[in-house]
Amino acid sequence: MDTEGNVLQCDLCQKEFQFSSLLILHTQTHSGEKPFQCSLCTNAFKSNGDLTKHKRTHSGEKPFQCPLCTKSFKSNGKLTEHNRTHIGDKPFQCSLCAKVFKSNSELTKHKRTHSGEKPFQCPLCTNSFKTNDKLTKHDKTQSGCHIY
Repeated sequence: MDTEGNVLQCDLCQKEFQFSSLLILHTQTHSGEKPFQCSLCTNAFKSNGDLTKHKRTHSGEKPFQCPLCTKSFKSNGKLTEHNRTHIGDKPFQCSLCAKVFKSNSELTKHKRTHSGEKPFQCPLCTNSFKTNDKLTKHDKTQSGCHIY
């Protein structure tokens, strides 16, 4: 909200925000701006929080501990997703077949089985894949295309 209590709106997509800081972060999704650069690799991020989470891939730090088992996670979101396995919660449902999932990302991957979408393209050949994991594991030995 601005100083007069009005809701703030994105000029490009009309999404509404209560805080100017969230609107500023949101506008970076339209511009592609990523001002937070990792000092250990070439990756850049739209927020300092995203950079902090990314740095844990380098350090191996997993500060979010499950209170019900020994597993720990790099982000609170991954811990929340993990906790659903203990209680059997699957709040994300496919509108096409009613199958349920513990995370929105699992639902998104599942929907590709209906659509046939393969958004992850190999930069070295014409193959494309439903998930980034499949692209990473891709090995097309006929043309010498190796990505690991």
